[in-house]
Amino acid sequence: MTNDASQATMPTGSRTYWAWTVATFFGAGFGKPGPGTWGSAAAVLLWAAAGWGLHPSPRTLMLILCGGIALSLLLGVPAATIAARECGRKDPGFVVIDEVAGQWITLILCPVDWRHAVIAFILFRLFDITKPFPIRRIEDLPAGWGIVFDDVGAGLYAWGVASLLRLWI
Repeated sequence: MTNDASQATMPTGSRTYWAWTVATFFGAGFGKPGPGTWGSAAAVLLWAAAGWGLHPSPRTLMLILCGGIALSLLLGVPAATIAARECGRKDPGFVVIDEVAGQWITLILCPVDWRHAVIAFILFRLFDITKPFPIRRIEDLPAGWGIVFDDVGAGLYAWGVASLLRLWI
């Protein structure tokens, strides 16, 4: 079975709407091509909107981001579990709440400017796609735990590299 977002269509009565809304991050997971990239882009745009629109202090922005990460994990694991079960696939591509959590982890302590946002975005996508050791093994966790926490690992790797790069940029 393919990981194509178009195969996410199901009879209306068999969807748990809150779970699909969270799992697809309000529909970003239905973007084509590459739903994970759309989920990451939505996360970066939301972070940038908070940073540029609200003008919070760096500490306040970090607290907002940590709250978003916590919420995406607390709601994301059960939502991913339900959406995967309802569509009959282990890790459906349209579930992007994991990309949101991982991307936001990458953005912790990141200055709100386009250069740093692009670097964080590229690094997260790189680590999410390649899944270096031991991230690929995290996918073996049951249900939503494996779906979400491999991207948490990718986010931590990307955060580490981005933090080192910020020393020179």
